[in-house]
Amino acid sequence: MMKFTKQNFIFLVGGMIIYVVDIGVDFWVASKYFCQGQYSWSILVLCFRCLSSLITQIFSYEWFKNDWEGADTGKLKLVFLLHLFQCGIFIRYWFALKYGYQAAFKQTSSRDASETDLSNFIQKQAIDAMTDINMLRVFKTFLETTPQLFLQIYILMGHGKINLHQYAAMAMSFCGISLSMVDYQISLRKSLPDKDGFRVSSKLMYLFYKLLTITSWILSISLITLLSVRISVILLVFLWICGFTWTLKQHTTFCKSKKMEYLYRTVVGIILIFSFFNIKGRRTKVCISIYYVTHTVVTLGILFVYMFWKPSIIKEICFRIVSILTILSLVLGIIFLVVYYIHFHPTTYCRPQACSDEADGEAGQKDIVKTGRFQNFLMQ
Repeated sequence: MMKFTKQNFIFLVGGMIIYVVDIGVDFWVASKYFCQGQYSWSILVLCFRCLSSLITQIFSYEWFKNDWEGADTGKLKLVFLLHLFQCGIFIRYWFALKYGYQAAFKQTSSRDASETDLSNFIQKQAIDAMTDINMLRVFKTFLETTPQLFLQIYILMGHGKINLHQYAAMAMSFCGISLSMVDYQISLRKSLPDKDGFRVSSKLMYLFYKLLTITSWILSISLITLLSVRISVILLVFLWICGFTWTLKQHTTFCKSKKMEYLYRTVVGIILIFSFFNIKGRRTKVCISIYYVTHTVVTLGILFVYMFWKPSIIKEICFRIVSILTILSLVLGIIFLVVYYIHFHPTTYCRPQACSDEADGEAGQKDIVKTGRFQNFLMQ
């Protein structure tokens, strides 16, 4: 079992600080847009924030309810009220900081069996608490942070001028995406006991792969949105339908209830619009190849459509810069992807008994909870 370290604790504290700052920046940006009379942008910023908050609170409460099955109903009612007022994530941070501090700063090696068992329990609690937070932050990243970045880039490309609050929003979006991606992989390695630690080189490769491919795609979607909002909406809805259909065919068993499972599949469909997402923990060379080949074709298609629809724009320096950045970030992102998968990716996702066909589909929901949520929530 891998240990919760002081570095993990520092990352946890940093993640909580960024989460709080991000909330403040979102409301600041929304208020600035509102004061400038740009009501639609203000509403969009708040909608992204409210949607991500609502969905993460729902999942967080469901996980508490599953983990505390048979516990005091009074405690669950209090947890429900806190989630109702959108404070559930702070309960999780409190538990993570509590167990994380004990695991990172107060644990000592001992030969006594009872003390060793207690130490292992605290380590597991700290890692599980960190894992749940990072899973929720992945949801938030693709429900709020990534769309927020898309909105700010679209405004920049469409209007040229950009203010301090827009720079702040873009900076927080990049920080949020970067931290959630790296923290997710750290949690994945810690939750799969037969995997090595996530080295600095692995973190950088994974980070650049995700950031560059996501940035390239956001630039592409921003270009098509500038050309036609209707076409952009149709494209995004079509991609979501494709992603949602794929999750249905995968027969995911992440949640206990059917309603929550469909909500989970809906969220995965949104994530798949922006980045590849492996929801079954299986080898996905074919799927990931098809995914990024499709993204490449669509990206190039958008650039060609732009040049065909508006030939005069080829002469504009702004279009040339954006086109170069789009293609360059896509090519570099795929290079980092290939290098990461060849040299740094964990080829075995979990222990054989946890990855058997029975555990993956037929063992029932109780087995899923016992083996840990991360066994059924794997993104690469």
